[in-house]
Amino acid sequence: MITSKRLSKQKKIRHGFFNRNGGKSTGIYKSLNCGLGSNDKKHKIKKNLQIVKKKISKKSKNIFLLNQIHSNKFIFINKNFKLYEKIIKADAIITDLKKLPIAVLTADCVPVLLYDNKRNMIAAIHAGWKGAFKGIIKKVVNFMLNKGCNKKYITAAIGPSIKQNSYNVRGDFKDKFIKKDKENKKFFKNKKNVIYFDLPNFVRSQLKSNEITNIDMINIDTFDKKNNFFSARRSLKLKYDDYGRNISIIMIN
Repeated sequence: MITSKRLSKQKKIRHGFFNRNGGKSTGIYKSLNCGLGSNDKKHKIKKNLQIVKKKISKKSKNIFLLNQIHSNKFIFINKNFKLYEKIIKADAIITDLKKLPIAVLTADCVPVLLYDNKRNMIAAIHAGWKGAFKGIIKKVVNFMLNKGCNKKYITAAIGPSIKQNSYNVRGDFKDKFIKKDKENKKFFKNKKNVIYFDLPNFVRSQLKSNEITNIDMINIDTFDKKNNFFSARRSLKLKYDDYGRNISIIMIN
C-alpha cells in the first residue's frame, strides 16, 4: 500500500493506493485485482476487496464502489443515502460519513483523493482523460465547497497513473484539448513524430485552477511493469483480452 505524505498527516482519515501485489487472483489478474467489472473470478475479487478493507480498517463497512463510466458524474453519500446492492454509474464519490471506505478503480487513469480537515469530508475521483476533460474535478470541488468545505483546508492526493512518456496519443486527441483551451498545449510533447500526453499534470492543473493548492502527486507510472500495477495499455500491448484494476481508497475514522 502506497500512501500520500500529505494525507498521512491527517489523523482523522485512512487512505491508500494499492498496486497488484498481495491478493488472491491468478493469471493476468495476479493478484490484488479489485475490478468487479473484469472477467476474473468474482469470489477472488471479493476476497481481494476484503484484504484491502482490512488494511484500512477491520471495523468499517464494506468498500463503496461505482460502476465507472468515464463521465463527470458523482454521488454524495450522507446519512440519508440508502446503500443499495445495485452499483451506481458515476466516477466520483463524496461523503462525510465515518467508517465508510470509498474507492475508485484504475488501470492507468488517475485516482484522486480529497480531504477537507475542517468539514471532515472526503472524495475519491476516477479521472480518466474523458472525465477530466468533461470537468469532473471542478464538479466535485464545487460540490464540496457548497457543502461547507474550504479550499484552504482541502488536501488532494494524485495517485499512481500512466505517465507522459508511456502515453502516446493521436493528433486528433491533441487537437480536441487545444480546441477547448490553447493552454492545454503544454500537456503534450512530440518525440520522434509521436505525440505524448501528460494526464496526471492535466488533472493537477484542474485542481489548481479550482484553487486547490495543497496537492501531493505520487510519481509512479502504472504502465511501467516494474512498478507492479495493472495497466490497460500494457495489457493491450501484450494482446491480453482483459486486465485487472488497482484500487485507491479513503475513509473517515
